[in-house]
Amino acid sequence: MGVSTLRPESVHVIGLQDAVTGLGVSGEPGAVSISGVCLDSRLVRPGDLYVALPGLHAHGAGFAGQAVERGAVAVLTDPEGAWIVEDAGVPVLVSHRLRPVMAEVSARVYGEPARELELFGITGTNGKTTTVALLEATLAATGRRVGTIGTLGFRLDGKVLPSGRSTVTTPDSPDLQALLALMRERGAEAVAIEVSSHAMAMSRVDALKFAVVAFLNLGRDHLDFHHNMEEYFEAKASLFTPEHAREAVVWIDDEYGRRIADRAQGAGLPTVTVGTCEEADYRLTGYEPVLPLGGRAQLHTASGDVTVELALPGWHNMMDAAIAVAMLERAGIPVGTTLPGLARAQVPGRMQVLPLPEKAPTVIVDFAHTPQAVAATLDALQGFGEVITVVGCGGDRDPDKRPLMGRAAAERSDVLIITDDNPRTEDPASIRAAMLAGTADSRARVVEGGGRGGAIELALATAGRDSVVAILGKGHEQGQQIGDRIVAFDDALVALETWRRMEGSGR
Repeated sequence: MGVSTLRPESVHVIGLQDAVTGLGVSGEPGAVSISGVCLDSRLVRPGDLYVALPGLHAHGAGFAGQAVERGAVAVLTDPEGAWIVEDAGVPVLVSHRLRPVMAEVSARVYGEPARELELFGITGTNGKTTTVALLEATLAATGRRVGTIGTLGFRLDGKVLPSGRSTVTTPDSPDLQALLALMRERGAEAVAIEVSSHAMAMSRVDALKFAVVAFLNLGRDHLDFHHNMEEYFEAKASLFTPEHAREAVVWIDDEYGRRIADRAQGAGLPTVTVGTCEEADYRLTGYEPVLPLGGRAQLHTASGDVTVELALPGWHNMMDAAIAVAMLERAGIPVGTTLPGLARAQVPGRMQVLPLPEKAPTVIVDFAHTPQAVAATLDALQGFGEVITVVGCGGDRDPDKRPLMGRAAAERSDVLIITDDNPRTEDPASIRAAMLAGTADSRARVVEGGGRGGAIELALATAGRDSVVAILGKGHEQGQQIGDRIVAFDDALVALETWRRMEGSGR
């Protein structure tokens, strides 16, 4: 089942006319009332408005009959869909701006839940999940009931909200609004949301007003969806307007961040900056690693200088922490009250240290799946011992980043094992070959590992007690997509089980 199964228990009924008033929708709503919005005809509930979107292979309008059979009382679609929908027996409304209208209608149907929640939105190529987790930990430490929405799924008050969701970072607007209504119903006060570039391009967070939004960075990713880096940037930048947020926090140590800060301020959005440069409103200095795997730095703020400590290693994680501190202060939470929560925060699949015996190597699992993220993760491990890296690249995605991934890993590893990630429909060997092409002239001993399980076993067999094994690319994911199948595979569990088996055989 999909994420639309997560809805509030209390049903809010609204007249279809009221749901679409002022949105430029054509068609006759009649006297119909609706109680939900659904994109998937298989998941429609009685009283739903079925939204028929164009798809890659078929238009959703072709499934309108199925939706009506399941209880849909009206259909909202685009002009193309209106031609496809046959006599549905229910009102058919048409919009030339289908996704933005869908977002606004969904907000109205679910009772405008965002108005009663303090929303934090985080965008960037790398670090969204970590920043959301840091916000969750710090807000919870101040006594707030906190929800999170992102790559790791949905959480409320530290507990997972089970769903059959897909792997999209930010749900489509009907599912997102229903989820926010559910969190509101269960007592949430604040919600931290990962906002992807897809979400902005597809109007998923339209009709939301964030208390604070933040920009982390921009690196090469998602160029299978966006045509080029500039289009990717524009999708991210579109979040930073007064229509979407009341305040903004922007990391300005790179060109993209400075452009976003200038644009946001020019649009009248109150904006503070974070970085290492003198002009940053929140200036991060003096980073140092803390054993066994942690970090410490100084953060210079308008309200004074503080020491930020993390149980996560690496400069990139400290950057995320500085962003979290600035976001919370802009929301009225003093810096001093956020630091204890930060110091205890852990993130599944993000610099996750596995619980192995003392004589075992240090093994970390991390989601790093871009050249930028691989570099940052491995840079964080320098000085802690010999670095043995296991990494691959996904298939059916941006092939140009593969040699860059190989190079980033090879330049920072003592041993590099190139393996499979999610090959999808591509030949895994060709993906590995493209990564290997980027490893020439590196300091690492480079090995082609083939299957991921075997690569992890090879890494552990190669490692000594003082080694650090970094298993990168999949992080929290619990499956591996091979062809059209998803095979159960959890990097952390596989590594733990492999070590125990090796120990039992007298490694």
